Amino acid sequence: MSTTPRWLNADERRAWLAYVEFSTLLSDHLNRQLRRDAGMTHADYSLLAHLSMAPENTLGMSDLAQRLKITRSRLTHAVSRLRDIGLVDRREDPADGRGQLACLTDAGRSLLEKVAPGHVEAVRRTVFDVLTPEQVRQFAEIGEAISDALHRAESIEADPAALPWRRR
Repeated sequence: MSTTPRWLNADERRAWLAYVEFSTLLSDHLNRQLRRDAGMTHADYSLLAHLSMAPENTLGMSDLAQRLKITRSRLTHAVSRLRDIGLVDRREDPADGRGQLACLTDAGRSLLEKVAPGHVEAVRRTVFDVLTPEQVRQFAEIGEAISDALHRAESIEADPAALPWRRR
């Protein structure tokens, strides 16, 4: 049984192509800013930021992978690399003998505190300074609506292992 695709109309196509372009440009811009100012990627910054917001600056590796939406294997490599340069530590989870915890070190917190102002300024200049307060509210609502739809879709996914952060 063949069904006709629900093609995007002109407004939907315009919105989709604008999103694809700005998300690609923004990702590149933030990566360049963080590499220039701190010698790190946006992915590394996000990992450190998530740990900095967690109780005791510590998260379980599975939880951190889910928050970052990356595979556990990719997270293991990132944590190992950041551990080698003293920004993150890794230890066994005393509550779960099989689990591991990622912990932000004092050096990681210091680097994050040094880098955060420039990163926030880059975000502000390229995103929030060009939007009205009403557009900021709409932007948040749009992002939340799309995220909710994606979370619902993943909860009914036939194969939960298809989600990257559940893969090893």
